[in-house]
Amino acid sequence: MQKKILNRNLIYFIILFFVVSCSSVPKYPQNACKIFGENYLWYKSTKKSSETYGAPIYIILAFINKESGFNRWAKPKRTKLFKVIPYKRPSSSFGYSQAIKKTWELYKRETNNPLAIRTRFKDSAMFIGWYMNKTKEINKIPLNDSYRQYLNYYLGWGNYAKKIYKTDKKAVILAKNVQKQAKIYKSQLAQCQKGLNNKYIIF
Repeated sequence: MQKKILNRNLIYFIILFFVVSCSSVPKYPQNACKIFGENYLWYKSTKKSSETYGAPIYIILAFINKESGFNRWAKPKRTKLFKVIPYKRPSSSFGYSQAIKKTWELYKRETNNPLAIRTRFKDSAMFIGWYMNKTKEINKIPLNDSYRQYLNYYLGWGNYAKKIYKTDKKAVILAKNVQKQAKIYKSQLAQCQKGLNNKYIIF
């Protein structure tokens, strides 16, 4: 009887450890190799998204870093009334990808994935790959163009087509930051991706 209880407790501990380790914010968010070293399943998820939609792993990772800082519960800060009283949030952005509810629902319908949730890294990585592929189709932006891909992600396809970014300094600064981070991630992954591809997890 005691042995069964111990085995059950061990299983619970392993499950809890697995869930926590795969959902916590990385200790070194600017280093792709260390991110995937901490959360190997994140690598599997971004790799699957890349294989499905053609979006580079390093750009998917850079998007998530910029959008949520790898915080699954991230939301936009509330606006304030009279600069003091907390009020509404500026959008419905939520989760790793900071996808708004309307676009997330479109993604679920188009991919026939009704159970996708914004707080799951795998779903968020797939969403970004899907969005980037749509950007390629709609606005003819190459998948490896992190700068213009992020402008589309931040502004939306319609606003990008209207060239809103020409008067939106914030969007341009954010896109340049993403471009810079993507280049860093790309360089880092060149050093460790072979090892990641040869790694296995046994449950």
